[in-house]
Amino acid sequence: MIERLLYPRLELNEQKLDDEVTGKTIVITGASSGIGKQLVKVLAKSDCHLILAARRLERLASLQQSLHKERAHIDVYGIDLREEVSRERFVDFARDVSPQIDVLVHCAGHSIRRPVRESASRMHDFTRTMAINYFAPVHLTLSFLPELEESGGHVISMSTINACLPPMPHFSAYQASKSAFDAWLRSAAEELERVGVVVTTMYLPLVRTPMIEPTKAYGKAPAMSVDQVAVRVGRAIYKRQTSVRPWWLSPLQYITLHRRNLRDYSAGRRGNDADR
Repeated sequence: MIERLLYPRLELNEQKLDDEVTGKTIVITGASSGIGKQLVKVLAKSDCHLILAARRLERLASLQQSLHKERAHIDVYGIDLREEVSRERFVDFARDVSPQIDVLVHCAGHSIRRPVRESASRMHDFTRTMAINYFAPVHLTLSFLPELEESGGHVISMSTINACLPPMPHFSAYQASKSAFDAWLRSAAEELERVGVVVTTMYLPLVRTPMIEPTKAYGKAPAMSVDQVAVRVGRAIYKRQTSVRPWWLSPLQYITLHRRNLRDYSAGRRGNDADR
């Protein structure tokens, strides 16, 4: 009941989506599982060209085979998004199989839950999350920008509501990397929209994907399903929305900001009393 309240089901107008994506080329990262995989299943019903990228090529190939009777033409590419050379090769591959890029969807991501004191000898936690969650989407967006500008294209990012809220403990690596790309994309959107490229940021709450499985506390927490996210992405494509967020995010932002201001005020008062 809580999930139905927090994440109401929305209807996807399949005809509008089909009209919007027919004849277009759509690049999706992180397409082998979770949100990316479900989005592929939704888009494969249309006569479009899907270029799918993920680290696990065998899973992409299996997904491609399972959808061979659908209308979409699907190309797959195995890539380690942490590596700049791999990203450059993927861009070359995409250009080889398609002269145009109309939609770029950043679904790939990596999360780490670890206290800072346990990260003292694990600098790779931070370089890895920055590589996947920040450098990779920046690199691909910049690389495909000429094609996106020519087609009046669309960039869609799977962000997190935490980019809009005060940081949480134990997720410093993840939140820093996601917030970095969120800030970059919001800044770039001002320029991209002037040249006809639409930018959509999906501010997502907890989503039941393989990425959250290592965190046992999330097992029973209310979460959005990948089906619901795919529907929202589909709607964002044909509505060309610039931001998609839960209905309760704005009130939550106000509450957390108010609480933080009260806390800072109280801390300031204690400091002044100590000075006296």
